[in-house]
Parts: sequence; structure tokens; C-alpha cells
Amino acid sequence: MAIEPIRIAVDVDADPDGAFSTFVDRFGEWWPHANSWSGGALEAIGIEPRVGGLCHEIGPYGFRLDWGRVIAWEPPRRLAFTWQIEMDRTPQPNPAHASEVEITFEPIDGGTRVTLVHDAFVRHAVDGAAYRDAMASDEGWPLLLGRYAARVRRAVEAPWEGLST
Repeated sequence: MAIEPIRIAVDVDADPDGAFSTFVDRFGEWWPHANSWSGGALEAIGIEPRVGGLCHEIGPYGFRLDWGRVIAWEPPRRLAFTWQIEMDRTPQPNPAHASEVEITFEPIDGGTRVTLVHDAFVRHAVDGAAYRDAMASDEGWPLLLGRYAARVRRAVEAPWEGLST
């Protein structure tokens, strides 16, 4: 059974380098803590910048949870990773049962079009179609990319904000 991928795009007022950097280097500044296992106790969340790098979070007392693996690393043009999170938010350690997320950064007049495609929901078995619908809802990728776009705006307006010295 085929499940249609989620395809969503947002235009941001930054060049592809800035848009890519904000997505990866400032991931923890725009990703909502509520969308992590650690919730309010989240200490860090990020993506290791290389093919094979892990998408992970650090929770209370240094607890680390890996929730994906980088499968494409082509800054500032493209990033892809496995989505090793089940619909009930439990980890999926087997990448053969994980969906995939690809983000591309395409220069457009005055900025960058950031396109996210979340595909291979069929790997989530019986929950695949419902999971796709949940991630396509207003509380899924549209919310997440909206938060990302807002962070890009802040990075353009105040590039020093959120950077440690």
C-alpha cells in the first residue's frame, strides 16, 4: 500500500547557507521541547553534521536518545535523515522500519525556498497512514517549519541572538 509523502515548503529571507545553518546549527532553538521525549527537561537536541551522524536529544542527567541518522549531508543544498520515531513517540531502533525526511534549500529571489519531504511512512507498518496524517496536520510539520521560519527571521534581524560567546 502506497502512502503519499508529506511535501511542504516555506520561503525564508536568508541565503541557502544561512537557511541551512539555522536548520542544523540552531535546531534546538526552534524545535519545540514538547516534541521531544525529555519535554521540559530537554537539555539539547541536534543533528551531527555528516553522513552517518545521529539525530539525537540529551535529556535530564545526560540521558541520550538517538531518533535518526543522517543519510544525506550536502550543505547548503540538501539534508536527509531517517525518522526513527514511531507514531506513539517510542524510538524505532531499526532503520528498515523508519521513514525518511529530506530537506532541500533552493535559492529564490530574495531568499531560500526550504522544502521538506517526509516519505516512506509505509515502513511504520499499520500506523503508517495515520502517522502521515498526524505529521501533515497543523500540529506536525506545518507547525515545526513555521517555528523554523520564525527562527530564520530572528537570525536575520539579530544574527548574534542565541550565540554563546
